[in-house]
Amino acid sequence: FVVVLAAIWMGSRYSGVGLGLWGAVGLVVLMIGFGVAPTSPPIDVMLIILAVIMAASVMDAAGGIDFLVRVAERIIRANPKYVTIVAPLTTWTFTFVAGTGHIVYPLLPVIYETAHQNGIRPERPMAVATIASQQAITASPVAAATAAMIGLFSEKGLTQWGLPEIMMVCVPATLVGVLAAAIVSMFIGKDLKDDAEYQARLKAGQIPAPVNAANRPPLKPAAKLSAFVFLGGVALVVLFGFFPALRTLPGAKSALGMPIVIEILMMSVAAALLFLTKIDVDDVPKTPTLRAGVVAVIGIFGLAWLGDSFIAAHKDVIVPAIGQWAEQAPWTFAFGLFFASVLLYSQAATT
Repeated sequence: FVVVLAAIWMGSRYSGVGLGLWGAVGLVVLMIGFGVAPTSPPIDVMLIILAVIMAASVMDAAGGIDFLVRVAERIIRANPKYVTIVAPLTTWTFTFVAGTGHIVYPLLPVIYETAHQNGIRPERPMAVATIASQQAITASPVAAATAAMIGLFSEKGLTQWGLPEIMMVCVPATLVGVLAAAIVSMFIGKDLKDDAEYQARLKAGQIPAPVNAANRPPLKPAAKLSAFVFLGGVALVVLFGFFPALRTLPGAKSALGMPIVIEILMMSVAAALLFLTKIDVDDVPKTPTLRAGVVAVIGIFGLAWLGDSFIAAHKDVIVPAIGQWAEQAPWTFAFGLFFASVLLYSQAATT
């Protein structure tokens, strides 16, 4: 167990792909030093994530992410007095449909400017908006974390837990949490007009006066099309997840597993995007979305493989202990996931 913790600690110091690489080092130590037999790597999980990330990355290269950001900007600016509520709900929604938190980065200056211009402390909406985005990743049907969860359930034969069940828990839970956090944030700190320290710094020129956002460069020609095609793919994933009859082949006794359906659908969406948008295929690997997805896959490759091998080697001790703990107080397991996420910087790797 110390070896596993040491590998996680070393990986967290490097972050990024270092998480997965140090997971592999930990597995080498367990094999050579303790005779632990490695289990099979989580292939299904990694393939689902790669398929989803490919579709999102082609959309990103075509300008679809930029288009969604512009739409989110208009929503936030249209409700300036309620920005502390509107901003987090907007970032939750757009991360939910895009499956990536990267969509939020360009929105932060917009949230800041909208709040500042209306005398609202900018940290109120900004803090909750970033948290809301991270919450939405665990609810999104096309996020790496959800893909990891579906893949793990499928590998363990837990077919009763699929995309519909995950969404029925995670969508209302995260939305309620975001709304609660937003309401609390409305009362944090003084309004800017009542904050003597802020007013003194503003008069002294230490804080720039509120200004309107600078004009953004024009969208790419296929930006809107790519966003709509991608969202259509997301809708199909949800549809096939909720209605197994749609993924049952003629003469088959049971429906196709969701991992296979997601992989086929999202790779097909990526191909359709390439065909329809006419973008340079070499631009796809350069997108932040693809880089983040590859980092998630490598992290899961090493860390999940290490953790699974460790648990499999000692399941007679670990499973009853954790099982008893989870049965007596299931809610406490959430804190374990929370602290693991702090170390691992990734919902997908934590899953």
